[in-house]
Amino acid sequence: MSTPAPRLATYDDLLALPPHRVGEIVDGTLYSHPRPAPRHAQAGSALGFELGAPFHQGRGGPGGWWILFEPECHLDGHVLVPDFSGWQRERIPTLPETAWFELAPDWVCKILSPATARLDRVRKMPIYAQAGVHHLWLIDPELRTLEAYERRDAHWLLTASHSEEDVVRIPPFDAIELELGLLWA
Repeated sequence: MSTPAPRLATYDDLLALPPHRVGEIVDGTLYSHPRPAPRHAQAGSALGFELGAPFHQGRGGPGGWWILFEPECHLDGHVLVPDFSGWQRERIPTLPETAWFELAPDWVCKILSPATARLDRVRKMPIYAQAGVHHLWLIDPELRTLEAYERRDAHWLLTASHSEEDVVRIPPFDAIELELGLLWA
């Protein structure tokens, strides 16, 4: 007797999640997790403050970017919600009218948590590379680290690892110094 094929998750499955859950569809499977814990939220908030003014708003930096918190990205049949994504405005001059983006970001940042780190590294990183994302950062608020990757031939190349109180310049936002100590609770 054969086992029926598992049902692939749909967008309706995402819409049915309670509002306190974040949902994604990866390879046809629905993944859901609670809102971020405080250390995760602190790292994300601080990163948004640091990148928002110079890149999103053009104050004290070059501007030219949309830097967005938890945008919904529809990439090659997957529905992903990175912690942050950035699109160069020359590629996307105005934001879409839909609740999601179909154009792959130029940069993605994932803030790792113990519950989602494996999914982020093993399943989602290759999807971002295949979709054409050029830069990916992984921030681990528990280990106080930032790993920076660049896409090379649809694969990720680790270009830098930083930790603790390092003050760094990391592409694509190397026009400013980023004080990692500001990210940690």
